[in-house]
Amino acid sequence: MNFTVSSSTLSGRLQAISRVINPKSIYPILENFLFRVEGGKLIVTAADNDTTLEAVIELNESDGDGQIALPAKSMLDSLKEIPEQPIRFQIDPTTFSTAIKYQNGEYSIIGQNADEYPTPAVLQEEFTSFGIDTQILLDSLSRTIFATADDELRPVMNGIYFDINTDGATFVASDGHKLVCNRNTQVQASGKSSFILPKKPATLLRSLVSKDSGSVTIEFDSRIARFSTPEFSMVCRLIDGRYPNYNSVIPQNNPHLLTLDRQTMLNALRRVSVFCPASTGLIKLKISSDSVDISAQDVDFSTSAKESVVCQYEGVPMSIGFKAGFLIDILNNTPGQDIIFQLADPSRAGVVVPAQQNEGENLLMLLMPMVLND
Repeated sequence: MNFTVSSSTLSGRLQAISRVINPKSIYPILENFLFRVEGGKLIVTAADNDTTLEAVIELNESDGDGQIALPAKSMLDSLKEIPEQPIRFQIDPTTFSTAIKYQNGEYSIIGQNADEYPTPAVLQEEFTSFGIDTQILLDSLSRTIFATADDELRPVMNGIYFDINTDGATFVASDGHKLVCNRNTQVQASGKSSFILPKKPATLLRSLVSKDSGSVTIEFDSRIARFSTPEFSMVCRLIDGRYPNYNSVIPQNNPHLLTLDRQTMLNALRRVSVFCPASTGLIKLKISSDSVDISAQDVDFSTSAKESVVCQYEGVPMSIGFKAGFLIDILNNTPGQDIIFQLADPSRAGVVVPAQQNEGENLLMLLMPMVLND
């Protein structure tokens, strides 16, 4: 089996899909890439026990179909040192010896029998399929991944919940302290369905998909999901279980509205949070009609900080506490210049929304408060 391919294209695709490989896998074959030539195209596969990534590359030329498993580390390290040029693979199907020839030299690598490489899980006969714009998917993943949990007792919280119906799609993530709910009416689906995408494949998908891909096809059943673009595909195992009713925890009556500049607030929080107690991370917001006083105090080390931020506030004066790191995460992942805090009282969850929502989108982030001692 011989074929010729662009060195930079191959190197880039291998780097992209290599993120799924687990260096501590109990299956040595999964430390390899699977190279498969079919119909003038090279399909390269990388996998762990739960997720399989594939990249499709157009070949300059090939003399037939075939497959081989090649060591991932050797391929990654060697190809990234070759400048852009056509490189030729010459593979002996009996010994699995592989010669990689480029302009001024040649690499020799021993591969493995590709028949030992596990095949991706296959969707059941009855599965759900819909398409989603790449930008919508990237935005939804970016705004929710940070809010997922790492909870062995409640594995359903360790992923992003895709809640799909004919009116659009809702992407939800929560760790019990914070919650993100991103609704988008531009996603078209034929019926109501849902699944929970684990954090690792969600992170991989976000790094794989390009904004220029146009759209992503999502197919799923009760066990697995497949995400496909013209250049990449990912098959992953889903989290089994029922996701909590996220709508029931979103407070519906928050009459006090605090509007301020997101970046100004974020910068102030980062400065003041340096003085939060390490054990709690508590930061206090004292809200009045035209300013927010942000303060933190670490009694054990006799340190404190305070800063004021200009705001617009419609409501009664209030003091409320939050975990600084969680609030910073929320502001980091909220788009736009201005944000609105929707508050009820210091004991109820605060809701953060962008002052200007994108077309067809309704983004909401919720954060549980902390008890203030004074």
